Amino acid sequence: MSVIDLRYEAKGAVARITLDRPTARNAYSNDMITSFEQALDRAAADPEVRVVILTGTGNTFSAGGDLKAMQAKSGMFAGNPLELRRRYIEGIQRVPRRLARFDKPVIAAINGPAIGAGLDLACMCDLRVAVKSAKFGSTFVKLGLVPGDGGSLFLSRVVGPARALELILTGRTIGADEALAMGLVNRVVGEADLNPAVETLAQELAVNSPQAVRLAKTLFYQSLPFDLDAALNLAATYQSMVQNAEDHHEALQALAAGRPPSFETETR
Repeated sequence: MSVIDLRYEAKGAVARITLDRPTARNAYSNDMITSFEQALDRAAADPEVRVVILTGTGNTFSAGGDLKAMQAKSGMFAGNPLELRRRYIEGIQRVPRRLARFDKPVIAAINGPAIGAGLDLACMCDLRVAVKSAKFGSTFVKLGLVPGDGGSLFLSRVVGPARALELILTGRTIGADEALAMGLVNRVVGEADLNPAVETLAQELAVNSPQAVRLAKTLFYQSLPFDLDAALNLAATYQSMVQNAEDHHEALQALAAGRPPSFETETR
């Protein structure tokens, strides 16, 4: 398997997927999305693998969207609203769709900031263990955007509608202790303890009946009242609209200039 912007390794019952774009703080790229799908396919096909750990290179889990590509309107951020909608559906939304079909447990080892789509990716995993220095933010509105990868659904599923809506509408960033208190993460550990803690948790899952674990996971999610396809289609539509709007352009320019954005009054 040829992988780009990602590393995959399997040892016994545990496979590890590492997002590997350190110069971009492990932000998504089209190659990473393809590699991620391939890595999950490999783990799904390996009868020895019972648990997957997902983490990031360096001291960042994932910064989500690539701000440089966003500012250049290149790659997944290029095009008019119809083109952008298609790029979201055929691009980043492949990640939640593939994870929804993956029936082995996935543990997010959150080794640093999980921001924007990086937070959404963590919420798509089944369990989350974070270091004390980790930061979390659904920061889309700060850039004049919405969670185009289905993040509204996944964050709400993890912390509940009221807390999710507060984080989404304010765009504020929270620390690991607050994330633990609201149920966003299952455990918080010291930086040096992350790998041992996640490996121990993975082994706790791996010793159980693999068939029972897979079916229990499937049953759990099928029992929840949400419609992934409907949520992703709506997310792609709204994101394609706001990504071509002036507020998004102003947010990027302000970020690059190190100043607060000045959003214009909305006209209807």
